[in-house]
Amino acid sequence: MKYDVAVVGLGGMGSAILAQCAARGARTIGLEQYGAAHDLGSSHGRTRMIRKSYFEDSAYVPLLRRAYDLWRELEQASGAAIFTATGVLTVGEAASAIVAGTLRAGAEHDLPLLTLSAREVEARYPGVKMLPDEMAVLEEDAGVLDPEGAVNAHLKIARAHGAEMQFGALMKSWEAVGEGFDVLLADGRKIATRALVLSLGPWFKETLESLGVPIRIQRNVQAWFTPSSDAFLAPSFPGFLVDRRGLSAPLYGFPDFGHGVKAAFHGSGVETDVEHLDRTIDAARDIDPLIRSLEDWMPGAAQGFRQATVCMYTLSPDEHFVIDHHPRHPNLILCGGFSGHGFKFAPVVGEIAAELALSGSTRHEIGFLSLRRFRQGKD
Repeated sequence: MKYDVAVVGLGGMGSAILAQCAARGARTIGLEQYGAAHDLGSSHGRTRMIRKSYFEDSAYVPLLRRAYDLWRELEQASGAAIFTATGVLTVGEAASAIVAGTLRAGAEHDLPLLTLSAREVEARYPGVKMLPDEMAVLEEDAGVLDPEGAVNAHLKIARAHGAEMQFGALMKSWEAVGEGFDVLLADGRKIATRALVLSLGPWFKETLESLGVPIRIQRNVQAWFTPSSDAFLAPSFPGFLVDRRGLSAPLYGFPDFGHGVKAAFHGSGVETDVEHLDRTIDAARDIDPLIRSLEDWMPGAAQGFRQATVCMYTLSPDEHFVIDHHPRHPNLILCGGFSGHGFKFAPVVGEIAAELALSGSTRHEIGFLSLRRFRQGKD
């Protein structure tokens, strides 16, 4: 059998791509080297933040608006509760990159944001401790996604539309054959497909580097803590992003959904690769710095350590996504380099990749995510 589309990698992005392709009536197969909604990549950990006021680059905001619509559609179609509106509080000095970028994105796209002084933040959320020169931006309709729930919901939709899925199916290589591709699996099987979508997460490094795009894999730790009070319970307490002097990296986290307060540093981990990732948790290295920073911001939030897990950031050179056709194979779609801030975009990335694979173009403006930006000045 020859498929219309094969999707390799069924994490946050790949599961959404598979669902979108199948929903369009394509004969679709998804290949995943591990199990469904596994915890060995970048799409696990119970919570992911979603916000529209995107300090990283305001060009993402239209994609986020569409993502919000698609998350709601996914909840309705699957019956799963994926999004919880908690609001997201961005904290720092007015001139800090994160606060200034959040306000800039809000102004450019007319987003409803609430600017709060340090005193106003402490009055609204008595459990936090602001510094005198800090302010905050509250995006009230932002919130939290369930990553494992989202992956399973997308796989459910894909299955309902006839997609085939194979787990424990490791891709060894792919080869362009005629107007399509052969995908060779580690067990010797071969999958024939007209279009191929690679959504490999941290396993994308080799593919992008073969095109001259260096990729860094970064080890990051997310941890959960038992708080000393109910002050940080969801949904009344927001997700947060704190850009504070003295931190090794911005601190972000989530209210207590029943598993404790979750916190992590955004992008401060050591570089690694998928073969040598250290999944052990060392208290002095991984947990104690989080406790100190979290207690400075939310006193009592880290009264007791509960658990921690390791995930990977797949960092492009400019830390923006890569979504594009392969330069030599138009029917090969590349989706990677999500750089630790991509999960919230999963359903719209699914829509984009499905459109590229099935019709060759997309309605969405993704020029700023193309491979061309890495070739400028080199041609």
